[in-house]
Amino acid sequence: MRSTRLLATVIIAGSLVLAGCGGDEKSPASDSPEAQASAAAAETPQTWPLTGLDVADGKNAEQKHPVLVLKMDNTPSSAPQVGLGEADLVVEELVEGGVTRLAAFYYSQVPSEVGPVRSMRASDIGIVSPVGAAMVTSGAAPITISRIKDAGITFFAEGAKGFYRESSRSAPYNLFTNLADTASLIEQGAERPQDYLPWGDAEDLPSGQPATEISASFSGGHTTTWSFRDGGYVNDNSFAAEGDRFPADTVLALRVEVGDAGYRDPAGNPVPETIFEGAGDAMLFHDGRLVRGTWSKSSLKAPIQLRTQAGPLTVPAGRVWIELVPRSGGDVQFSK
Repeated sequence: MRSTRLLATVIIAGSLVLAGCGGDEKSPASDSPEAQASAAAAETPQTWPLTGLDVADGKNAEQKHPVLVLKMDNTPSSAPQVGLGEADLVVEELVEGGVTRLAAFYYSQVPSEVGPVRSMRASDIGIVSPVGAAMVTSGAAPITISRIKDAGITFFAEGAKGFYRESSRSAPYNLFTNLADTASLIEQGAERPQDYLPWGDAEDLPSGQPATEISASFSGGHTTTWSFRDGGYVNDNSFAAEGDRFPADTVLALRVEVGDAGYRDPAGNPVPETIFEGAGDAMLFHDGRLVRGTWSKSSLKAPIQLRTQAGPLTVPAGRVWIELVPRSGGDVQFSK
């Protein structure tokens, strides 16, 4: 019996020693904080920065190209606009002559044919900088090119890979690009841009008020009209072809200050410059209703922040059309 107890004691002691030694071993790499953080990130659904929508299985939100912003003509001469329906997000801005131009954002998909491509404005600095976008343009006035370069914005103009003239159209409304070819000019590591808007869920929106018809007027010139139909907003006076119109889930109208860019266009019209920083009133149209709030941008490169009197305001994930409506001379009307 004594020998049996002694043997048991030795076995237990040996087990304790081995357990103690085991505690000095390094934890497997999978248990490290870095590995755990990576695993948690992998389990978190990826979302697209320009829509807030979930990335489909098998795809990645980190592309090997930056956000591409194409300047598209928005006059009757542009009809039909091509590739607008594949944009992730669109910003409409005032240019000279009371007309508007579109900044069409592409990232989750890059179409093969887009246009007509038109020129940049200094207003674009505040529009594209928050996501480090590269611009696709027909060019710009020398003063604008200088300011775009000073802002550190990459741009591609006619003559670069992908650009071509459409023989069935008249200049200057015949410049198009194969955007996928133009995107191949940029070699960079895969990197996801930051979110362009503060994304959220529709359930988080305040109740607001009914609003199914919208008119955004730009300083006595062009007016863009929208109707809420079949769960989304339809641009009633779009210059895009049927089936290629931008499918807006949300229309976000931001009232902005407009200054003078300091030069005139070839027709002698003063060129306006949207000041896209500071703060102003915001009108968020979603699901047939309007939520009022304010927007702010602490600098041209800063992201857009939205608030109501109750606190931060998020935008339901989806495709968004942003109207930069002049505070003076512009107007946003709506009805039930």
